[in-house]
Amino acid sequence: MAQWKIAGQYMESCNCAFLCPCNTSNLAARPTEGDCKAAIAMQIERGEKDGVKLDGLSFIVLMRSPGPMIEGKIKVGLIVDEKADGAQTEAIVAIASGAVGGPMANLAPLVSEVAGVEKRPISFSAKGMNFKVKAGELVDQEIEGVPSMIDANQPVYIDNTGHPANKRLALAKAIVSVFNGFGIAWKDRTGTRNGHFAPFSWSS
Repeated sequence: MAQWKIAGQYMESCNCAFLCPCNTSNLAARPTEGDCKAAIAMQIERGEKDGVKLDGLSFIVLMRSPGPMIEGKIKVGLIVDEKADGAQTEAIVAIASGAVGGPMANLAPLVSEVAGVEKRPISFSAKGMNFKVKAGELVDQEIEGVPSMIDANQPVYIDNTGHPANKRLALAKAIVSVFNGFGIAWKDRTGTRNGHFAPFSWSS
């Protein structure tokens, strides 16, 4: 098995009304809109695979589940930062697909269609509880953490989830949730849709 490790920041938005029932039901609940569409963005602050440095690169997994995620039949597509060279792209594809183990390998049995890989300029910014990600014309999303009543500078969390990014996820609402790629399309600016963010650390 290839040796690799990556760590950084994660954020996502999806088409579920807040709060998305997927993580709180161990993937067994039906999404609030019947299907689940999500853009899962990862910014690698430091990482490498077999000597290939991945620092500063980002990738986004676009996915659609036609019903409860535990039932499978999930379609995924991968967007890789256009700054990645050939070796870096190959490394990110291997990690994001679960082909070299890690958290994404646990979800691989639920995936029935891999729609492909696209390269786009990806911008990923995080300031406090506000996260913004853009990937060319394919993804535009911004989320804002839900402040805790105990400390308004800290978000409310859910813990011990099965999410691949982190078992502990901050709760957020999507200010902007727009994506259109690999036949997966969603557009919402109502501020009522679900979001999450967390640091992540993956390794083989």
